[in-house]
Amino acid sequence: MSDLLTKSFRFADPRDLADLRTFTTRAKTVDDGAIRLQAAGSVLAAYVCVLRPRLLGESTPTILGLRTMALAEPSAIDVTVPLSAVLDRLARAGEDDVELPVPPSTVTESWTGVGAPRTGWELVGALSDAELRRAAEAGITEVAGIMPAQPGALIVNNARAAVWGRALDDSGLPAGAAFAALTLGFLADADQKLYRAGRWFRLSGPRGHVLARTGSGL
Repeated sequence: MSDLLTKSFRFADPRDLADLRTFTTRAKTVDDGAIRLQAAGSVLAAYVCVLRPRLLGESTPTILGLRTMALAEPSAIDVTVPLSAVLDRLARAGEDDVELPVPPSTVTESWTGVGAPRTGWELVGALSDAELRRAAEAGITEVAGIMPAQPGALIVNNARAAVWGRALDDSGLPAGAAFAALTLGFLADADQKLYRAGRWFRLSGPRGHVLARTGSGL
């Protein structure tokens, strides 16, 4: 653990550090949890979890957000750390800074053990940002309408599972993928390419990727 204190990510462009700040800030508004920082060579992949099953057997899909950024120096770090720890370091970064110290405290999250495939993706179609935005906003309204004034954990999880686990189209893509794309700021005015590999779906656009795993449980 102590060797992490001397490690850091050095980005190729200060704008990448700013993009990471925006990404982690948005992620924290959805799930005050963790971020997985996985560097391989000159690319850093940053994963966050937007939705996941929290009760045994529930049907909430596992929905992850992914941003990739160029590194100025090759790295081989794979660490999961609190979002708050990364945001603390990013808040202290200057406008021209390109370095992110790796937080020394790591956490264990079940979703990090459910790795999306790196190969075998098949292009199955495309969805417009406008279509995804409408689906996400409709789902948010529906979830809010289901919730009583003081919902318990079971009611919250059941509502999320019912709405965000529902298929968005004939491909079987869960509606939670639209929610993730909206809340993480991936939607603008373009099309998102839709890929599939087994139980996994991937929405890919200029601003990032949404990974969705169907089926109950982690």
